[in-house]
Amino acid sequence: MTRASLVFGALLTVLVPLSLLAGRVWIAPWADGPANAALILGELRLPRAMLAITIGAGLGAAGAAMQGYLRNPLADPGLFGIAPMAALGAVASFWLGAVIPPAFAAWALPVMALAGAGLGMALLALIAGRTSSDAAGGAGGGIALFTLAGLMLASLAGALTALAITLAPSPFALSEIVLWLNGALTDRSWREVAIAAPLVAAGIAVLALAARNLDALTLGEDAARSMGVEPRRLLALLVVGIGLTVGAGVAVAGIIGFVGLVVPHLVRPLTNRLPSSLIVPSALAGACLVLAADSIVRILPMVTELRLGIALSLIGAPFFGWLLLRMRRGQL
Repeated sequence: MTRASLVFGALLTVLVPLSLLAGRVWIAPWADGPANAALILGELRLPRAMLAITIGAGLGAAGAAMQGYLRNPLADPGLFGIAPMAALGAVASFWLGAVIPPAFAAWALPVMALAGAGLGMALLALIAGRTSSDAAGGAGGGIALFTLAGLMLASLAGALTALAITLAPSPFALSEIVLWLNGALTDRSWREVAIAAPLVAAGIAVLALAARNLDALTLGEDAARSMGVEPRRLLALLVVGIGLTVGAGVAVAGIIGFVGLVVPHLVRPLTNRLPSSLIVPSALAGACLVLAADSIVRILPMVTELRLGIALSLIGAPFFGWLLLRMRRGQL
């Protein structure tokens, strides 16, 4: 186990018990807690903490893989267009709520969000997979076209989501759509953990399979090809891995941004900076970041709980600006 994994693994073991104790109702182990303390811990805070760890791990690993593939420290999994497509699928579930049978209503949102992520993966593989092999100039042209394909998908999904919000069938649906898009872990249960955890674990495993090829890509496209890297296979692994990790998170919690951008920069100084040494530590660091942020939003003295997606954007946007300044000065 690398130093980075040990550091963030140890931090996670500290954050988990703290997150279970923190909230509007504090549960102190050295004092008598509320009568329903066991219910609060087992059915509310523990699944919420596990979901924060799951989503953070997926976003952190996806961010590390994407920055390694594009060789760009400002890359974020949102560039793939998979998260906006998953969000579009979830928004569609609010539109179709009136025609969905009651027996399936509780599963409509995560299922349609995953369907949106799957559609995004298929479209990205169809567009970028063909261009990456046909592009002039080898893998470099394929990477550029892949990025443009992801941006196109993100723009299209964003426009359709905005249209759905504008034409919301009722004020209630409009409110639900807007709140959900901001991202949160409020009122989540073990059901959401059961949906997201297997998919995120599978996605991280797929990204780990691509790690050595990403290492070779740091030497340049031609060198990577000479070492046996197959661009289309690598692209397929990334699309599937990031689709699973990001799509599962959006399906159960909405849009939670900037984790994939911020986390690799926290991990990189503790590693040899190769993608293969970043993916697992970034998963642990992402889990720490989301879990810590979710614990903080629960204890803020506000009338209503601050949405997790908003809180992480307030952290991520200034961090992104700092990275831009470093890049301008040639320090990145």
